[in-house]
Amino acid sequence: MTPKIDYYFTATSPWSYFGHDRFMELASQHGAVLGWRPVNLGGVFAATGGLPLPKRAPARQRYRMVELKRWREVLSIPLNLQPAHFPTDPDLANRCVVALDQSGEDPSDFLARTYRAVWVFDRDIADEHTVEALLADAGHDARAIIAKARAEETGELYERYSAEAIERGVFGAPTYALNGEPFWGQDRLGLLEDALRSGRAPYLP
Repeated sequence: MTPKIDYYFTATSPWSYFGHDRFMELASQHGAVLGWRPVNLGGVFAATGGLPLPKRAPARQRYRMVELKRWREVLSIPLNLQPAHFPTDPDLANRCVVALDQSGEDPSDFLARTYRAVWVFDRDIADEHTVEALLADAGHDARAIIAKARAEETGELYERYSAEAIERGVFGAPTYALNGEPFWGQDRLGLLEDALRSGRAPYLP
């Protein structure tokens, strides 16, 4: 049976950035069908008891920085710990992923470029010109995709994905849901790989 993995993320998540390339390679190796599921993470947090970063306790914020340093070193992935444009509004970039997917185009390269734009190159992905350039660099018709991203039906689908995430017990990004079984965090990719290799029945919450 072909595995199905729903990929819940937001374009400003450093953890989604850390996991993206490895996840794409893993999914490709196992012939998985991907469900692209960008979400409004603020809404997900509000529904599941999470807090946006500025509202977290100082101890949690400090530990987050330690973890970012650790994973940056372990993965040898560049990351600016205090990017110029974070937090910023990821909705346009997220909706572009929806638009690309709905157009039958692969969003993976655009999303990888978007993560790096935030966490490496200090670019503001809330700016339409920035997103347009990222789309063009990834080989897409930038104006057409942005127009589709701004369409009402795309916005409704984006909201539906966020609601779906909450219904399925997703509470953070990234979450990879293999045949319905959630794996939260890029540090769970090893467990996801084990599940793909074994072909076992999913553990459902």
